[in-house]
Amino acid sequence: MPPTHSDAPAPYPPHGRVLAAARERFLTAGALDSDEVRETIAASWWRSKSWKVAADRVQLPYAKDPNLETPLVHSAAPILDRLQEQMSDQAVSIILTDAAGVVLDRRTEDRRLERHLDRVQLAPGFSYAEQFVGTNGIGTALEGRQAIGVFGHEHYAEGLEEFGCVGVPVRHPVSGRMLGVLDLTCWSRDASPLLLALAKATAEHIERELTTLTGLREFALFQEYLRACRHSRGIVFALNNDVVMMNDHARQVLTTSDQAALLATAAEAMMGSKRVMIDVDLPSGAKARMSCAPVQTASGPAGGVVRVRLTGRGSGLESDTSAFQPLLPGLAGSSAVWQRACDQVRAHYLAGEWITVHGEVGSGKLALLRAVHRHHDPAGRFHVLDAAEAGDSAAFLARTQQEFRQSSGALVLRHIDRLPPESIRALTDLLHQRHQAADRTEEHLWVTATHRSLEHGHGLADLLRAFPAAVELPPLRHHIEDVRELVPHLLAKLTSATTLSCSPAAMRLLMRATWPENVAQLRQVLSTVAQNRRFGVIEPSDLPPECQTVSRRVLSPLEALERDAIVRGLIDAKGNKNEAARALGVSRATIYRKIREYGIDLPQ
Repeated sequence: MPPTHSDAPAPYPPHGRVLAAARERFLTAGALDSDEVRETIAASWWRSKSWKVAADRVQLPYAKDPNLETPLVHSAAPILDRLQEQMSDQAVSIILTDAAGVVLDRRTEDRRLERHLDRVQLAPGFSYAEQFVGTNGIGTALEGRQAIGVFGHEHYAEGLEEFGCVGVPVRHPVSGRMLGVLDLTCWSRDASPLLLALAKATAEHIERELTTLTGLREFALFQEYLRACRHSRGIVFALNNDVVMMNDHARQVLTTSDQAALLATAAEAMMGSKRVMIDVDLPSGAKARMSCAPVQTASGPAGGVVRVRLTGRGSGLESDTSAFQPLLPGLAGSSAVWQRACDQVRAHYLAGEWITVHGEVGSGKLALLRAVHRHHDPAGRFHVLDAAEAGDSAAFLARTQQEFRQSSGALVLRHIDRLPPESIRALTDLLHQRHQAADRTEEHLWVTATHRSLEHGHGLADLLRAFPAAVELPPLRHHIEDVRELVPHLLAKLTSATTLSCSPAAMRLLMRATWPENVAQLRQVLSTVAQNRRFGVIEPSDLPPECQTVSRRVLSPLEALERDAIVRGLIDAKGNKNEAARALGVSRATIYRKIREYGIDLPQ
């Protein structure tokens, strides 16, 4: 709890005068000493400068009616009530924002602090995104996607130096999508390292409440979806912001583009609270009539269930969903989010613009870069330098410098986030030199780099600025519908001929998995299956135990071994839990508890 009495400790972090002088030099001369300013703050200052944020005033966009009927607001309200009561005698403001930095809720018991917050527009409806106000606890937490404290002169805009604030992202418990920020703001002189610990604990409480709320809402949506499926033999699907469920009939008769069009139309219709009927012209040429019924719960909307009837058939309706046309050579997937990423990389390639491609491990960064280059320049040179495999950083830099002598083709600097700090600085200098040399000649070497998601990109700020643009690849769980195209595509690569296919039941299991290691993990699973079944049809029993569970967390090696043993025991016992418990030497209560804990759900 931050102190408020007269013998308060020195501001956190210390050296306020040093920071003030460093900020002044940065704003006037663009010079920055890394020993005087924390790395995360320095990166934020550079971003603020590139966005041309005004440093001498606070002028923010205002949303007159921000949406307060969201799971985040409903889940946070009781937690913020308790925290406000506990901190009623403290000069601390409790602030909740959405993912755009718009303030949704502010709790301040101290009137003097409240007046100062109003003066700098840190109030409901105003956006404290970094692009509008520069470095601050809310916007910088959103940009860095991690907890951050900003104190005193670390703020970019004048008028904020007297505050100390800590911001912690609040994420959706299922999708991991950032929903907003929990921020605690106090006077800078009163700030304490404990403020960040308190903010983190509060954000965790909100996420736990969201977990409960999300579970209840998704259960209500699932019940309505099952009810609709029982009463209709036609096309049925259900959706909310994080979940899409679609029956087999929809997958069999609709093209992927038609599915995307229906989902987009339904998502728009679900913004209301009443059942609506909509006629839709589909990309395939077919016509459809949609009945969209929102699902309501005591805690708010849970999504909606949609029934679809085709009123006119076009030539594009598919009878075989395994057929697909790849967008680029060597790739598969036609979902909207995947296509968008492909289109972005292609656009930068055609413009000759250097880019970074970032995303989770195994999401297909290198494969996409290779496919784009081969599509436009099949005979052109494509070379990869992998920092993770270089061993010696000096050798990696030397090979990079040698590659820069090429006048055309493509060069991929892979895993740049694994370079040590001194090599990152040296590589940054090399890239700037190459830029300057290319400006004086007609050379067209396309230089790209890959790294993990931005939250892992510590120390890369200067290096990333050498690339004018960045493209983020979605994790497989965000375009899970592409598994239907990826499976036959990967099987064709893993086997000498297309002699191995996947049954509908096995495909359902593969599409139900969360794939924390993305396409790379799917390929490894199929490789394991192909070693044991070289031709024929893959059935659920051919899949490894990890595909028989729907656990939402990463298991430890010991837990994974335990889960696999239970799955194999259940398969051997043909699903009989009592027999499996006896074979494994555990009690019936234990095996039931482990089944729930690991999300084991074997097909009947």
